[in-house]
Amino acid sequence: MKKLQNWDNKTWLSSKSYISHFNKFLETKINFNKDLKILDIGCGRANIISALQKKYKFKNKPIGIDVVANKDVKKNIVFKRVDALKYLNKNEKYDLILIKQTIHFFSKTNLNRLLNLAQESLNPKGKILIFSLKTKNNKIPCFKKMRKNLEKSLKRDEVLFDVVKKNLKEISYTNFNFKVDLSKHKYVRMIRKRYISCLLNMNNKEIKFGISEIKSKYKNQIKFTDTLKCISYRK
Repeated sequence: MKKLQNWDNKTWLSSKSYISHFNKFLETKINFNKDLKILDIGCGRANIISALQKKYKFKNKPIGIDVVANKDVKKNIVFKRVDALKYLNKNEKYDLILIKQTIHFFSKTNLNRLLNLAQESLNPKGKILIFSLKTKNNKIPCFKKMRKNLEKSLKRDEVLFDVVKKNLKEISYTNFNFKVDLSKHKYVRMIRKRYISCLLNMNNKEIKFGISEIKSKYKNQIKFTDTLKCISYRK
């Protein structure tokens, strides 16, 4: 699969409102303090951990790792362009390992490896938080082929959730909800930039046809609830 580069580039996922809401949700899961050590796997531009660093001024800057190195990665964190399976072989320990909208890029075997390494990399009482798209009745606006690809991806996510459940065993589930309100013009621009993985392998003709469908299907302002399933594990 092609690398996903625009999921957090001028989308609702990069907005101040989204980041603020998401980090408030994290604060219900984690007792943040200056001594906390954080690793964000698949961090993108590191918007989430950058905002946390600004607020809490951790003694050790949060570390974000990704296989894509964007030019505008936030500067107040430590970014490493590296595969998570290679990086977690090091003897670093963390209080929070964040895996947000990333597990669908792993095979079942490699996800098991990732989870094993993540558990080994936790400090006592450390937490792993895994976020992934809600798989049932997902509200993301789609054109026909986009919806077909998304549903296929979400079915695969269900299989991966089973891998997580079997590996981590004692886990809890909650949902993070964010009310999205954006112009159709902006959403069309996001589709052109292939902001979500189900668009990556479409050709330009398919994208163009899909945009026409979006323009006729939705009003000028698009509103929906973006829901992420949160899987929480504590060592």
